[in-house]
Amino acid sequence: MKIALINENSQAAKNALIEKALRKVADAHGFEVFNYGMYAADDAAQLTYVQNGILAAALLNTGAADFVVTGCGTGEGAMLALNSFPGVICGHVEDPLDAYTFAQINDGNAIAIPFALKNGWGQELNLEYIFEKLWCEEPGTGYPKERVVPEQRNKKILDGVRAAAFRPLVDIYKDLDPALVKGAFAGERFREYFEANAADGEIKDYVLSLIA
Repeated sequence: MKIALINENSQAAKNALIEKALRKVADAHGFEVFNYGMYAADDAAQLTYVQNGILAAALLNTGAADFVVTGCGTGEGAMLALNSFPGVICGHVEDPLDAYTFAQINDGNAIAIPFALKNGWGQELNLEYIFEKLWCEEPGTGYPKERVVPEQRNKKILDGVRAAAFRPLVDIYKDLDPALVKGAFAGERFREYFEANAADGEIKDYVLSLIA
């Protein structure tokens, strides 16, 4: 599995701490981690939580990433931004129990963590425990286990509703502020990671045309 880490500007200083906790768990599972930044608060490429959603949608809809770990101060803005785009199901995850139930019941492909709110001593431990519970079992197997059949049925219904509700991603990008969209792909390592991992197609071609 390819996991993308995305930080917006208010919490960019914590990127290394988050990446360390994420890699510790990902390495144990044999997962790959791609850190798309921001890497520091003074990075030249500044990401807002809205741009987290623009970037995450491109990664998930092209297969450049199978899962996105992101967040903001409260996690709420990032969650809302990611869920504004097709092909993204993002949960708001504050603790290991949130991580476990989101993975087992909702079987999404992204989480938004509050990196500032209610975080102090032990933040690195909470992050590590979140990632452990997120991938401790095969996602979508249900919780409690006797609820697996209706939960999986409801997930398929939700997928159908979302498929009907959203337009193609490139059409959405074209209707947004061009500077906002282009800025989401301005990270130092974006082109390197995206070109190597994204599947060929309209989304990849459009995104690369913006940063050519």
